[in-house]
Amino acid sequence: MIKKTIFLLMLLVSNSLLSQQTNLNKYQYIIVADQFDFLKEVDQYQTSSLTKFLLEKKGFEVFLSNQKLPQDLNNNRCLSLFVSVKDNSSMFTIKNTIEFKDCYGKLVFSSEEGKSKYKDYKKGYQDAIRNAYESMEDFEYSFNPTLISEEKAVEKEEIIAKNISDEVVSNVVVSPKVIINSEVKNTETTKGKDLTTLYAQAIENGFQLVNTKPEVIFILLKTNIKDTYLIKDKNGSFYKKDAIWVAEYYLDNKLVKEEYQVKF
Repeated sequence: MIKKTIFLLMLLVSNSLLSQQTNLNKYQYIIVADQFDFLKEVDQYQTSSLTKFLLEKKGFEVFLSNQKLPQDLNNNRCLSLFVSVKDNSSMFTIKNTIEFKDCYGKLVFSSEEGKSKYKDYKKGYQDAIRNAYESMEDFEYSFNPTLISEEKAVEKEEIIAKNISDEVVSNVVVSPKVIINSEVKNTETTKGKDLTTLYAQAIENGFQLVNTKPEVIFILLKTNIKDTYLIKDKNGSFYKKDAIWVAEYYLDNKLVKEEYQVKF
């Protein structure tokens, strides 16, 4: 009986690891936060650069969030997972876990907790991160783009089913009418034309952007990446490029790219 129980537990752990590994294999890139939430400075104690270095050893193509990104990743942040280190330290022990989240902020994978008894912060945080990484020893990464196509097909079927069965309800924070997809005008501009200006109003977990009428154009949800948001109820992202804010989302199965000025 005991042997059977142990075998079942090992089988469950193996299946769980395989499932998590498959989830990561569909992502081409990793973006590591250049400053973790529990630290006061960018790459303090070389924690971000160490995390980047360790993940590169697994075969991931890794960037810090303050680095220049490939064009395809700039165009679609959902090609990447976003990695940060979570701190659960106590008075005498530094405890860190490495967390992988998708572009919607959903946790995809988490390492086991790495611990360190070093009193020196630099040695302690680096030791804890290395120990968290070592818990991924059996994890093998291999980018598989076919997994993306399979997932998109499933998502498309789910969206069609939802549109048929559900009544569309807009959860708006204030009274102005929400512009739905069919009313959105492509405001992507060429050089020399003025950009539409939107005004940010803080809401829970993000902002809503309104125009001068006022109408709610976008509802933005925060991510772990600086100046990058998810657009609620749209398959897209809203991010800052130089001094311009860019909205990218799908409308009628076509990628729409719009540029705005935003007043926060």
